[in-house]
Amino acid sequence: MSDDPPGSQSSDPADDAASDGETPVGNTRRALATVFFIVFVDLLGFGILIPVIPLYAESFGASEFVVGLLIASYSVTQFVAAPILGRLSDERGRRPVLLLSLAGSVIAWTLFGLAWSILVLFLARLLAGAMGGNIATAQAYIADVTPREDRAKGLGLVGAAFGLGFVFGPALGGVFASDAVIAIARDVLPGFVPVTTFSLPSFAAAAITAINLVAAFFVLPETNPRVLGDTDAEVQTDDRGRVERLRDALADPALGALVVAFFLFSLAFSGMESMFVLFTKDLYGFGPAMNGYVLAYVGVIIAIVQGGLVGRLTDYFGEKRLALIGVAVELVALTALPFAPLLAPFLPTIGPLESGLVALLFVMTFLAGANGLANVSLTTLVSTNASEEEQGGAFGLTQSAGSIARAAGPIGAGALYAGVAYWAPFVVGGILMAPILYVIGFRVVGRVPNAS
Repeated sequence: MSDDPPGSQSSDPADDAASDGETPVGNTRRALATVFFIVFVDLLGFGILIPVIPLYAESFGASEFVVGLLIASYSVTQFVAAPILGRLSDERGRRPVLLLSLAGSVIAWTLFGLAWSILVLFLARLLAGAMGGNIATAQAYIADVTPREDRAKGLGLVGAAFGLGFVFGPALGGVFASDAVIAIARDVLPGFVPVTTFSLPSFAAAAITAINLVAAFFVLPETNPRVLGDTDAEVQTDDRGRVERLRDALADPALGALVVAFFLFSLAFSGMESMFVLFTKDLYGFGPAMNGYVLAYVGVIIAIVQGGLVGRLTDYFGEKRLALIGVAVELVALTALPFAPLLAPFLPTIGPLESGLVALLFVMTFLAGANGLANVSLTTLVSTNASEEEQGGAFGLTQSAGSIARAAGPIGAGALYAGVAYWAPFVVGGILMAPILYVIGFRVVGRVPNAS
């Protein structure tokens, strides 16, 4: 779970392709491994702060609505910066843009840890979001070093990298926010370095990103063929803005329906994500450390479903039916989440886990599993309902719709949490699943499953 991880902002891979010829770097595997590591560590540093941000903002007196604004601010600047960084990498090269974005992230996370007011938190968050727009450049880098027939596999590495970073990031955030690690840090670090539950995870994110920057500086080669002197290389571009392309996509019945589905799904889930830490603090008394462990558990469930189960289940059910199952379960789980404490009397204590935590993890298991099913199935439906020539553009459009939703979702959820009740963002998120079920059931097509 995250408010808007860096990998979530997609560019159009087909548009970023510079050439279908030989890779401009001598060792394709090394280049792919390097960009995989960059994206993984970038998201690892991002994920560390997921359990911290809402409570950090509250420590400055921020309301739930302001917390939503703070979380959404990352997505806003990421959405704006991604195409700018992508075009800059076309003109000046992939390497300098990636290094610049990593350096900016180091500054952002350091400033976040040193913040002395809510305004500084916002400034740091806005800068971090802008630097998180480097995913467009990472995808262009992959397109540079892979032939067209292998590009989908290469771009899949980006998704795998931020998926793994998200699984381990919140867990590390919980560790760095724990009392034991804070006590050690206070003994080791100089006295002028502020060491708190909120600052230490921020400094850890900055340190990890700084290590990533140093490694990239020494091992990351340039791949842009035009920058390397290939005067014949051409990059296909679409001069229309993303908002205009989204509007045009809505004119296509199937693709337009999927854009709407991605928007609603991201709106609901990002709203839940943004208020989850506040919800567990208010009802369970969880701090950043415990939330980090719970979110890591959610990440593991999503990774297991997406990495090991979806393929087999798709062969049996087909992606359309699997998407319907995932969204239907998501509807029930999102609606049930705020009422998980009511299940506690009916569930046992398991080892050190009290029945209240068992109830929460029970609901979160279904929520995370359904998210994994629905995300992959919706993505597959995009591919099924777009022509071969439209694949990259279709993915870019749906992800752009998701990015807009991830900017709006936390703001709306914060307003509901503060103005209505703690359960409102989750119940409204569940209600938003209903039109998605209609879209999938009646507006898109899916392949027939292979199983008999």
